[in-house]
Amino acid sequence: MSKLSLSLACWDYDRTRALQDGRVQPEGIDLNFVPLRVEEIFFRQLRHAEFDVAEMSLSSYVMTLSQDDPPFVAIPIFPSKFFRHGNIYINGNSGIESPSDLVGKKVGVAEFQMTAGVWQRGVLAEEYGVPVDSVTYWTGGVEEPGRIEKLPLDLPDNLSVTPIPTDRSLSDMLEKGEIDALMAAVAPSSFLRRSEGSPVTRLFPNFVEVEADYYRRTGIHHIMHTVVIRRDVYEANRWIAQSLVKAFEAAKNMVYADLSETGALKYMLPWVIAEAEKTREIFGTDDFWSYGLEPNRKTLVKFLEYSQGQGLAKRHYEPEELFAPESLESWKK
Repeated sequence: MSKLSLSLACWDYDRTRALQDGRVQPEGIDLNFVPLRVEEIFFRQLRHAEFDVAEMSLSSYVMTLSQDDPPFVAIPIFPSKFFRHGNIYINGNSGIESPSDLVGKKVGVAEFQMTAGVWQRGVLAEEYGVPVDSVTYWTGGVEEPGRIEKLPLDLPDNLSVTPIPTDRSLSDMLEKGEIDALMAAVAPSSFLRRSEGSPVTRLFPNFVEVEADYYRRTGIHHIMHTVVIRRDVYEANRWIAQSLVKAFEAAKNMVYADLSETGALKYMLPWVIAEAEKTREIFGTDDFWSYGLEPNRKTLVKFLEYSQGQGLAKRHYEPEELFAPESLESWKK
C-alpha cells in the first residue's frame, strides 16, 4: 500500500530534525519537510493554505476558529515554547524603571495578534498591574518597514492600535524615543547596539530569574506555536492526526537523549548537561518540553483567557476545542 504524501512546513528545530532528516517516519505518511522561517510559514499558510501540515502561531490559529469554515485543525504539538519576559525592551530615557511605569506609554509590537504579544500583555496586566488598555500600541516591522497584520482585527473600542508609517521600523523608533517600549519576539538591532550607546535595554534585565520564578509559581510555560493540518486534508484522512503526534513525540525524545549524553557533548554549550539538570529541577519533570493536552492544559486555559480578553478570540474556548479528537487519545492505557 502506498503512503500518503504530505507537505510539512516547519522551522529547523532540534526537536523536529529527526522528521526533517528521515530518522523518524510518520506511520503511513511520506513526509516532504519544508524548512522555512516561521514568519514565512505563517504568512503563506494563513493567506493561501499552501501546506498540508504546518507550524502555526497559536494566536493566529485560535483566531481562525471564528471563521465560517475554519481552514485548519490543530494537533497538541508545540514546537515553540518561549517565556517572553526577556523580550520586552524599553528606551532607557523614557522614565520606565519598573513594569508599572508602562502605563500611559507608547508600546510597539510587530502585530497585535502575534502570540508573543498576547502573552506579554497578559502577564503585564495580571502580574504587574499594567491593564491591556492602559497603553497605546504601535504596529509594524521591527527591522523592515511595511509589516502588516496577517489576519484582520476587530478589537474593542478601548484598545488603541495604530500602524506606524510604512517607511519606519519599530527598532529605530524605540532607539529615538518615538515609542517607549517594544514587545517583541526577536531582539531589535537597537538593543544589540547598546554597547555602542543605544539607550535600548530590557524591561527585565534579570529575565532568567524572573521567568524561572514565574514558572515555579504558575506552572505555565508559554506556548508560541502549534501544528495545524489543513482541514480538507484532515477530513479525508483523519488517521494522520495520531500518526503525526507519535512522530513528533519520537523526534522530540531523541533530543532528550542527546541532552543527557556525557560521552561527548552533542551541543556547543560547555555546561549544557548542568543546564538540562537545572531545567528538570525547575520543571519537576524529565519531560520539560511536553506535548499533549493534559500536561499543557493550564497554559492553554490561560492563553485562551488572554486571547478573548484582548479582543482576539471571539468567544470562550475550552482547550479540547482546539485539537483533532483523534490526537487527544492514545491506544496505550
